[in-house]
Amino acid sequence: MIAQTPASPPSDTYQRYVLLYLLFMVLLWSVLMAISHKAPDLDGMEELVWSASFELGYLKHPPFPSWVMAALTSMLGRPAWLTFAAGMTASVLGLWFIWKLACEFLSPERALMVLLISSVSIYFSLRGTIFNHNTAQLWSVTAATWFFYRASRDQKPADWLWLGAVAALSTVTKYSAVILFTAFFLYFLRSGMWRQRQTWVGVGLALLAYVLVLSPHLYWLVKHDFAPFRYMDGSLETHTRWQAYKELLAFSLDQLGRLSPMIVAMIALGIWNHRDKKKRAQSDTALQDKQRYADAISRSDKQFVLWVGLTPMISTVLISAIMGTRLVASWATTFFVLYGFFALWILHGQDKIQLRRIAIIVIVLQILLASGYALARGPLAWHTGRDSRSTFPGPEVSAQMQAIWKEHMPGIPLKVVVADTWLGGNIAVHAGQDVMVFIDADPAASPWLKLPQDLQCGALIVYSIQTRGKPPQSLLELYEQAPIKGLTEQRWSSERSPMIDLNWAILPAQRSCPFTATAGHDG
Repeated sequence: MIAQTPASPPSDTYQRYVLLYLLFMVLLWSVLMAISHKAPDLDGMEELVWSASFELGYLKHPPFPSWVMAALTSMLGRPAWLTFAAGMTASVLGLWFIWKLACEFLSPERALMVLLISSVSIYFSLRGTIFNHNTAQLWSVTAATWFFYRASRDQKPADWLWLGAVAALSTVTKYSAVILFTAFFLYFLRSGMWRQRQTWVGVGLALLAYVLVLSPHLYWLVKHDFAPFRYMDGSLETHTRWQAYKELLAFSLDQLGRLSPMIVAMIALGIWNHRDKKKRAQSDTALQDKQRYADAISRSDKQFVLWVGLTPMISTVLISAIMGTRLVASWATTFFVLYGFFALWILHGQDKIQLRRIAIIVIVLQILLASGYALARGPLAWHTGRDSRSTFPGPEVSAQMQAIWKEHMPGIPLKVVVADTWLGGNIAVHAGQDVMVFIDADPAASPWLKLPQDLQCGALIVYSIQTRGKPPQSLLELYEQAPIKGLTEQRWSSERSPMIDLNWAILPAQRSCPFTATAGHDG
C-alpha cells in the first residue's frame, strides 16, 4: 500500500456529535425494547443462560459474547433489557470504529456522513438489539479493519499487534471472522504490500498476538474435539442443490431488505437536494457542484474500501453457489460494515449542508424504525395474540413454576431447571441470579453444571409442546424418572393468544443436599 498522509484529526466538536448520536441510538433502542418486550430474543436468552459460568468454549459457538454477558450479569443481574443494551452497545462500538476508519482519509464532516448512513442499516439498528454472536462481532470486525488500514499504511508495530489481538477476539466471538481475513488477504495481494519486507515483519507480529490471545480457546477446542465446528458443519447442510440455490436467492434478497434503510436515506436526500436546487437561483452553485466526494479519495484508499468492503458478501455467495451450502440471513451481519462508504460515490455538494440533511433524515429514520418495531413487537403482537417471543409471559411462567417448586420442596431453594434454552431461561432469569439451566438434560450443552453434585438439591423439569414441540429424548428420560409430575397452563398474552402447556416434574432433593435437614426440621 502506498503511504498516504492521514486526514486531519477530527475536532472535539465532531467527536462530541458522534458520541451524542451513538448514545442516542443506545438509549432509543434499548428503552423502547425494554418497554415493548417481556422477554429477550432467543439468542439474547441463550447468552443469559450461557453466562452462568466463565467457560473457554461452548457446544455451539466460541465464548467471547458469553464472557461479556457474564461480566454484565454479575453486576446488573439478568433483566431482559440487558440483552438489548448489550447488543446496541456492540453495534455503536462498531459504528465508532467506522468513524475512526473514515477519519483516516476523510474530513470530519464526510466521516460523520458515512457513520450516519451506515447506522440505519438493519444490522446496526433493528438487529443491533439482538445480542448474539453476529451482533457482538460488529465492533471487532470494524476495529480490525481500522487497525489493518493503519498497519498497512503506516507499518507501525503497535498497529500490527493490535490487529492480531482484535482479530483473535473476533475469532473468539464467531469463526466467520475468517471471511474478513480473506478480504484482508486479497487486498494484501492486490495492493502489493507483500513485496515489502516491513510488511512481513508486521504480519509476524500480528500472528504472534493472534495466537497468544486465541490460545486458551484453541486449548479448549482440542480438548473438546472441535465441537463447535461439528455444529457449524451441520448448520451448513442442505438436502438438495436446488434447495441450496433457492436459499441463496432468499439470502440475497434478505440482505437487500436489511440494507434498504440506507437506500431510503439516500433517496430522501436526493429528493431534498433536487427540490432545493429548483428553488435556488442559477447563480448559486453551492449544491450544483457535481464533483463526487469519492473523487477526492486516493486510489489506494478506494481500493481498500472496495476490496475489503465487497469481498465478504461476494466470496460467501460464490462459495455457497459452488458448494451448495445453506445460508442464513443473519450470518451476513458483518458483511456490510463498509457499505456506508459507497455513498461517497453518489454524494456531492457543500459538506455542511449535506451533513445537516443526512443527520435529519437518519435521526427520523432511527425514530421511525425503533418506534415501529417496538409497536409491532409489543402492543400489536399482544392485541393480535401472536405467539411472539417478545410477548412471552416469562415472569408469569417463572412465578407459576416457583410456586409449584416451593409447594413440593419447601425450604429448599430452586437451583436447577431442566428445559430447553428458551423456556428454561425464562424461568431461571426470574427465579434468581444463581438458578442454572440444564439444557435438554445434556451435560455437553451445560458445562456450568457439575454433575451429579448440582442435582443433589433436586431439579425442576419443564417442557412445552406449544413453545418448542417434542422435547429431546434425554429430557424425556429424566422427566419419566421424576416421581412428582403435573401439567399447568398459561395464556401466551391476550385472550386471542394460544395456551402454553407446561409439563413439569420434580426430582426431589437428596439427603446429601445441605438444605434437606433444615427443610425437614422446619416442616
